[in-house]
Amino acid sequence: MGKKKKSAAPAVNPNLRYRPEPRPLSAIDIFSRLQSKDHRRALGQTITLLESAQPADRQLADELIDLAEKNPPQLPTFRLGISGTPGVGKSTFIESYGLEVAGQGHKLAVLAIDPSSSLSGGSILGDKTRMEELTRHPNVFIRPSPSAGHLGGVGAASRAAVLLCEAAGYDYIIVETVGVGQAEWQVHGMTDAFLLLAQPAAGDDLQGIKRGILELADLIAVNKADRLPDAAKQTALELRRGLHLAPARPDDWTVKILTISALTGDGLPAIREQLAEYAKKMTAAGLLQSRRKSQRAAWLRERCEADLLLDFRRFLNDQTRTTDGIQRILDKQSSLSSASNVILADFYKTKTTQP
Repeated sequence: MGKKKKSAAPAVNPNLRYRPEPRPLSAIDIFSRLQSKDHRRALGQTITLLESAQPADRQLADELIDLAEKNPPQLPTFRLGISGTPGVGKSTFIESYGLEVAGQGHKLAVLAIDPSSSLSGGSILGDKTRMEELTRHPNVFIRPSPSAGHLGGVGAASRAAVLLCEAAGYDYIIVETVGVGQAEWQVHGMTDAFLLLAQPAAGDDLQGIKRGILELADLIAVNKADRLPDAAKQTALELRRGLHLAPARPDDWTVKILTISALTGDGLPAIREQLAEYAKKMTAAGLLQSRRKSQRAAWLRERCEADLLLDFRRFLNDQTRTTDGIQRILDKQSSLSSASNVILADFYKTKTTQP
């Protein structure tokens, strides 16, 4: 028998060049990119890194946060939280007000938090499409992020994102929340000032605002005064009455209530001037610095709680997957309280035995 012919080697495209695997960037490399001319792309990638749940990404994100804290911006920055009921016109306001701020020479970063579906976990993230003109401005960075089930209407990475936006050279940061409720407390605890947008002829919504939110607001703006001027004036009057029922502020700041139109831009310069006056007064009194110091302590508590909860969820998942432990404990115990005590005892035991 003749020798078996060898199969011809596959042809190799001579135009192809060997491209080695890219070396993972270190935190120092990423931080230097944040402060380069290509910082917009680097900032978007960095916030994605902050939102990741992968252990390697979380470690890299922690290193970036440490670098940002060790290298604070040279110029003062201002952090503004904005909230209001759905349909009040937050996106329209942020676009018009953002153009006003950018027109004064500020570099503006907008962090817009979208609600995540409790079923699919997805978010629409459509804020950039609703702010077309602002998105094209060379001194503006807009980042929509999912709340990802994080309580309070802000994302789990929102605090770190604010810090890294400042590291990238943005001196005016706007954080937009998904709506009213617990969100106000969260945003108030991570910004320098809190702006509440109110609807004219708000009805029952106005009653809710009177009870829970007025004491948090540093400035209140009744939007859509161009369409409903009389209703806007009446709503502003009712809000002023509600302010008299709120506790006295320890910083002696008088909360102003303005009627505006985000669509026409009427009243927006007055908002910018009021917020600038607020920042000047709070900085001179040392209150802005102390507010950020207390917010850093709150961030530490949130971080510890989040890490502990993540660790506990992993323990529960492992118990259910390997031994059906949760159901077994429920079957053996006479009450939920005794079952929870057994589960927590097992969890603490695993923590004490780990190296």
